[in-house]
Amino acid sequence: MMRSQQTTAIRPWGSTLAVPSFPILESKLTPAPTRPGLVTRIQLLDWLEASAATPVVTISGPAGYGKTMLAAEWAKRDRRPFVWLSIDHNDNDPTVLLTYLAVGLDRVEPLDPWVLGVLASRGVSISHTVLPRLGAALASKALPVVVVLDDVHLLHDQQGPDAVAVLVDHLPPGSQLVVISRGEPPLPLARWRAEGRLAELGPGELAMSPVEAGSLLSAVRVELPDAEVAELTRRTEGWPVALYLAALSIKAQPAGNGVGLSGRERFLVDYLQSALLSCLSPTEVQFLTRTAVLDRLSGPLCDAVLGTTGSAEMLEALERSNLLVVPLDRQRDWYRYHPLFRELLRGELERHEPELVGELTLRAARWCQRHGLVEDAIGYAMDGGDADLVAQGVEQAVISVYRSGRLATVQRWFDWFDDRGLLQQYPAVAMLGAWVQALGGHAAAAERWAEAAERGSYEGMLPDGSPSIEGWRALLRAKLCRHGVRQMRTDVELALELLAVGSLWRAPAQLLLGISHMLAGDHSMADRAMAEATELAQDSRATVAASVALAERAILAIGRQDWQAAETLVEQARSMVASAHLEECVTSLMVYAAGARVAIHHGNRDQAEQDLARARQLRPQATHALPYYAVQARLELTRAYLALTDVATARRVLREVDDLLGWRPDLGTLPEQASQLRSQVDQLRGDAIGAAPLTTAEWRLLPLLATHLTFREVGQRLYISQHTVKTQAISIYRKLGVSSRGQAVQRIQEIGLLAR
Repeated sequence: MMRSQQTTAIRPWGSTLAVPSFPILESKLTPAPTRPGLVTRIQLLDWLEASAATPVVTISGPAGYGKTMLAAEWAKRDRRPFVWLSIDHNDNDPTVLLTYLAVGLDRVEPLDPWVLGVLASRGVSISHTVLPRLGAALASKALPVVVVLDDVHLLHDQQGPDAVAVLVDHLPPGSQLVVISRGEPPLPLARWRAEGRLAELGPGELAMSPVEAGSLLSAVRVELPDAEVAELTRRTEGWPVALYLAALSIKAQPAGNGVGLSGRERFLVDYLQSALLSCLSPTEVQFLTRTAVLDRLSGPLCDAVLGTTGSAEMLEALERSNLLVVPLDRQRDWYRYHPLFRELLRGELERHEPELVGELTLRAARWCQRHGLVEDAIGYAMDGGDADLVAQGVEQAVISVYRSGRLATVQRWFDWFDDRGLLQQYPAVAMLGAWVQALGGHAAAAERWAEAAERGSYEGMLPDGSPSIEGWRALLRAKLCRHGVRQMRTDVELALELLAVGSLWRAPAQLLLGISHMLAGDHSMADRAMAEATELAQDSRATVAASVALAERAILAIGRQDWQAAETLVEQARSMVASAHLEECVTSLMVYAAGARVAIHHGNRDQAEQDLARARQLRPQATHALPYYAVQARLELTRAYLALTDVATARRVLREVDDLLGWRPDLGTLPEQASQLRSQVDQLRGDAIGAAPLTTAEWRLLPLLATHLTFREVGQRLYISQHTVKTQAISIYRKLGVSSRGQAVQRIQEIGLLAR
């Protein structure tokens, strides 16, 4: 297999040795090489140099105004390090955009490895978690840096520009953000302009003067009288690309009658047809127009698309002839067309050979699929409208892309099927979509996608090696648990029977088997099943399944009063959550619930409150899409709140449980557990407890109340007076709704404040 520019091995970046969660395309982080004979825009470069103290610079204008080349020349001239990012449509996933920025910044000065780690996490908040940490890392840099974002007009998802706007406020002194765009970028330019933080270059400034136009013509060995240069400049309005193409035409047809230049866009279309392409051989014209369907070009890819050979030599020849073909690597393996040139060539193809556009695009998709460029294959297949090929790629890639944190990319793929009404025709895609929707808490969407997964037919072996779609369907039914615990057990057992031995779905299936035993009250079988699930998950790097299984085992250990085992299991789960940066993923809710209970038992109130705070943020994401999980986690949180004597919050969480049980009442032992907890809550004086939970001093006194020590002896232990002990004890009695020390000890044991 040929080495692809897009899958080049990633070197350890910076001193952190952290790596991105997906292959980095090096050409995106490198400005296009400047050509010999490039006209140096001295005045513009001087202007940019004079703007060095301005935090934001925008260079905007239509294609062909030399915006990118100007910034690349500036990077050579300026002493500061430049971080370059060429935007493409994939950067509409904010995780992709910020990952590339983090990689570029780290190469200038090492970043905290946590930044890249959290970018690879599922469920992490870009605005509340990633941007503050990336902004802090940027602000702490000792060296001033220039961050160049090229082709910002390709950012259609507003999350990207919003993130960029936030990072501007964290630029270290002497640093700048340079935004290159065909139009006004979707950034707060008005505010920056009013604050004096913005310098702007537009088409008027970027247009070439007659002197610069003359230099451009001379660079390609075209000499004209000054008057003709001035007239050419006037007719092209100083548009650099038009001047360049005119120069190539004049050079090719020195005896010609000149070029009629009227209308900017119309000129280029007419010019490409009448002048530029007419100077090339039919073979060259065919190569240019037919390969215009490609985002990036290589010899083997072009050979496959055109059904020919010799494309690598053709690309090299086109580059040497200055036909706006740009190499993307030093080895000259990969190229791209200048964006405007590609648009014009694509227009030519659509006018003269429209029937070929789809087929050429699909040839590119099939070649990328064969050569392991699955995400590129998906993109080309979507453009070509081949749903079978899109489905094949999505089935193969979606899990790894989802695990890498690129949720927007995954959602874009699923939306493609949904928007076209194709869910039922592709049950494997529907199953994957339902699974992702359920994890996101979108119950209605998960059910709709699950219904589609049940209806369609699937021929052949699945990507995980399973011979039948029925195993996937059974696993999804068990996951959603829409028909009660007994059916959940039947479904998950069928899934384990049908799934391939090495399937990545076996760990989640084994976990669900353990949960089904737990919901049925068979805790011994549940623990054994979840221990096996942990091993399977660790082997397949399914961190989410492993952390949930460990948390569930910790809950079971608490139930049998094995607090030491519970603590060990919680710490293992915490370690997995931290290493995979899953702190903001809803699947960590059970880890926090178990962690809070263990922390309370050991008197570590600070840790308990920290866990409960994290759980409070995640609770809204736990919906009846995964009913057993949402209910069980809330029941454990209720026990934790009761142990902290926070009855008001315990009641509030139980009301959420009641709502969930209204959707899914058949959840084994969970409804009875909810009823028991509701009775405990009703027995407590919620008006007092909810208004005033135990204080830190009362928390220290609590374990001593259950001993034989008198109040005087307790005071000696705590270095406080007997009167203070009595006052605190009476306050505890009031909050627990009891009237004596013996009743307090009994109530403490009932609600799990202390070990029995």
